[in-house]
Amino acid sequence: MASINPTREQFRAIGDLPGKGPILMVNLLRFRDKAVYAAGDPEFGETPVSGEDAYRRYAHDTERLVLSLGGSQNWIGLPMLTVIGPEDEQWHHAFVARYPSAQSFMDMVRNPDYQKAVRHRTAAVSDSRLICCREADAGETFLAGGT
Repeated sequence: MASINPTREQFRAIGDLPGKGPILMVNLLRFRDKAVYAAGDPEFGETPVSGEDAYRRYAHDTERLVLSLGGSQNWIGLPMLTVIGPEDEQWHHAFVARYPSAQSFMDMVRNPDYQKAVRHRTAAVSDSRLICCREADAGETFLAGGT
């Protein structure tokens, strides 16, 4: 089953996270060949654009807001191969975004400008994963140290 936008329960869970401090959001994105805008969207019926181009619109429209809340993109990559996992889980983009706190992330998604822009993401994405992590010190092995 495709996952495009978080449910209300998933958003609520972010707000209920224990502790303060930065969070990292691991994003995995699979784009539609052609963006699918809803009937009420201003872009509905326009000349079709790719899912990746629609996602660029989303990124453009949300960048200033993310930065104003102290968010940043820490890493981005272009996935080549799923080595462990379902073969049909192929991703077009992967990135890690950092927010000063879970509250700053929630402030972003509740912002009216964000809510207007998210239509581009919804039109663009055929499947996605968003994994919320807390920062940890790197250990000597592949486990977090000092936690």
